[in-house]
Amino acid sequence: MSDSSVPFKIDWSTRSKLRGPGERSLGDLLLRLRNKFAPKAQGISISYVDDRAMRRLNREHRGLNQTTDVLSFPSKAEKGAFPHLGDLVISLPVAEKMAKKLGVSRRREVETLVIHGFLHLCGHDHEMDKGQMMALQAQVEKDFLGEEPLRMSLKRGRKPGSKVKKLKDGSRVVVTGRAAQALVRKEKVKKEQKKAKPAPKPKKKVVKAKKQVEPAKPKRGPGRPRKVQAVATAPAEAPKKVVRRKRPAPKPRSGVLG
Repeated sequence: MSDSSVPFKIDWSTRSKLRGPGERSLGDLLLRLRNKFAPKAQGISISYVDDRAMRRLNREHRGLNQTTDVLSFPSKAEKGAFPHLGDLVISLPVAEKMAKKLGVSRRREVETLVIHGFLHLCGHDHEMDKGQMMALQAQVEKDFLGEEPLRMSLKRGRKPGSKVKKLKDGSRVVVTGRAAQALVRKEKVKKEQKKAKPAPKPKKKVVKAKKQVEPAKPKRGPGRPRKVQAVATAPAEAPKKVVRRKRPAPKPRSGVLG
């Protein structure tokens, strides 16, 4: 690796049966990319995987249930943290397949994928721009590798007649052959059913009678209601008169005077 005033650490990991190029083959290319496009970055991670792992990552992060060649995961480090640029994940089986199609070595195909993924880590996006990223990638391959740029042809990979099917879990998968033909027939039937379906009749408005609003009852104050004592409604009886009997006059006593 070439000397540089700013250190640049590359972490390598492999989860594939195939063997990918390491720091001896790609170290100088990665350092030159860092110096030109991300001079403050001090680290990057590169992982080689098989198609099964790449399919899972592509499904989880992009909603596509299929393998791909390279995925880029830019770092979201906070201020003051280690200036890690991000992670590159490369499928070696896909790289091997494309290398055979293009008639180049696996290492040469991986170099193209590293450049492509590195530009994504730096903020470039060929799906949003008007061809600027792919033009920049071609120029970098000429300047840094001294070779003609390779075709990025796994977007590259949709076969003629293939269709994208949406699964129940929201992910998408590319289907070919009979599965693609069945999907086309299903879409055609749906379109015909929409055309043949009569327009719904306008619903009649039902006018409902307004409910009579009862007058609001006066609100009771706080506390329990007091019990009201029952008042007798019968007329009161007149008091009875008390008749006093007259005593008879006392009889004169007979006696002897002495």
